[in-house]
Amino acid sequence: MTDLQSLLDERAITRGLSRFARILDQKRWDDLGDVFADDLTFHYGVEEQQGIVALREQMRRFLDICGNTQHLIGSLLIDVDGDQAVSRAYVQARHQRRNDPVGPIFDSTGEYVDKWQRRPEGWRIVRRDALWFLHHGDAGVLAAGEADLGQA
Repeated sequence: MTDLQSLLDERAITRGLSRFARILDQKRWDDLGDVFADDLTFHYGVEEQQGIVALREQMRRFLDICGNTQHLIGSLLIDVDGDQAVSRAYVQARHQRRNDPVGPIFDSTGEYVDKWQRRPEGWRIVRRDALWFLHHGDAGVLAAGEADLGQA
């Protein structure tokens, strides 16, 4: 039987993932620390990196040069074990070319596998693995070459 605290923890993690999508789409880079731990480790497809500063640079590298985006996160599975949790969530990210509202788009589809930790400031992602299933559209929207597609 699931206890009330586990349900509240799942809700907090779900809200954290939703907040992350909005942070990206609104390009509020300073708010990434509301979802991620400063000492996180992450892998977005090419190499493992560490730290919130590296994550911020990774997001800005692609999203500051494209136009509007929409990150959809769903089909969540969350397992809470005390002060630790693991979430798996599908992601679809649509990117539009800057200053071209009817022009080309680039889509990335995959899954975020996140390890969470309860910290004094709340639940934070301490590890993210982005598993990309497919990319579709004009990669030039992100000014990314073929070698960079795993990073989108």
